[in-house]
Amino acid sequence: MVKLGKRSWKTHLLKPLSWTPNSKAKQANTCWVQLSGHQGSLISNGKGSVLKRYCQSEAQCLLQLQLDILRSFVPKYQGEKLLDGERYVKMQDLLYNFKSPSVMDCKIGQRTFSESDVIRDSSENIRNDLYLKMMSTSPNAPTEKEHREKGVSKVRYLQWRDTISSTAEYGFRIEAIKTFGESTRKDFQHTHTWNEIINHFKLFIQHRKIIAQNYLIRLLKLRTILEVSDFFAKHERVGFLRHGVANPISNLPSLHGLGTVSKSRTPTGGVTFNNESNAGKN
Repeated sequence: MVKLGKRSWKTHLLKPLSWTPNSKAKQANTCWVQLSGHQGSLISNGKGSVLKRYCQSEAQCLLQLQLDILRSFVPKYQGEKLLDGERYVKMQDLLYNFKSPSVMDCKIGQRTFSESDVIRDSSENIRNDLYLKMMSTSPNAPTEKEHREKGVSKVRYLQWRDTISSTAEYGFRIEAIKTFGESTRKDFQHTHTWNEIINHFKLFIQHRKIIAQNYLIRLLKLRTILEVSDFFAKHERVGFLRHGVANPISNLPSLHGLGTVSKSRTPTGGVTFNNESNAGKN
């Protein structure tokens, strides 16, 4: 764990977390980083907005979030746009006004698959392609029966995949990191120990305690809001992209909101999901 100073972080909760980029950062916003999603599906207009290829469920999700208490953690919905005959959703660019951003994408949750994936899949449906994927990463992972059949079910594969990262144990995993001046790293499938995770975070924030403190404040605020969010209670899967930005031209941290652009499923009959887990509560 990152050790904070003698002064309790709770004292910072009384002050709003804000930072105004200096004039150089405002003028130099041509640095565009796409860390997640299909490459080319996002287009920055260089003026504080991003165009994303239209998906009805994603557009509806973003619209609903504008009316929820979670709206301060997601990009602002700015309508739709037709470009070269293709339909796009226009939303706030969370990286705008930052020069030379370093971005980390973390996936929050104790599993990366939805309940519908489990319902659709049958344990009798054995797949060789998933067995080969498992073998390429962890040759000792398949059971003797799976070795004989040279196949695993989709559910078995998805459950195994979550155990080799920090997802199952800690409730989140590092998906990708793009440090300014370096290529994007996505080789975190086997990052699962606490020491490994902490080391990656320390490198990302350049060992600056103030950034760690402000991340903690922001995450605690997010958890408080999630506990009372109507949207979160009624959706099984919400895709939060953690854009943590370290700016070399400033000694202060920059914290973006959590942008949600993923599909979601709303249960029928007034059902709500218990999205609370014990991971990361201590």
